[in-house]
Amino acid sequence: MPKPRIDKKKQKEIAKERISILFEQAATRFPTHKALANRYVTLARKIAMKIKVRIPHKYKRRYCKHCYKYLQPGVNARVRTRGGKVIISCYECKKFMRIPIKK
Repeated sequence: MPKPRIDKKKQKEIAKERISILFEQAATRFPTHKALANRYVTLARKIAMKIKVRIPHKYKRRYCKHCYKYLQPGVNARVRTRGGKVIISCYECKKFMRIPIKK
């Protein structure tokens, strides 16, 4: 018996919902279980890649683009502005991300 198909729109809607849930869980778990928060970020990225949906803008800056760890400013990340850019430094992998500030 074939599996019932879910249309693409519904899949993308479910994926976005799950991604937001995973990032919210990562935020609540980070103070006590850093490894679990990092796992939630990895799962959210995998869902986004499989369904081909973008991670929402507010969550994109919450993880490191190099090591894929959850970032908490002041704990394992530093956020600075310089020369019209936001610079986010990751303490885990010692790399940084530059994001331009729109005018």
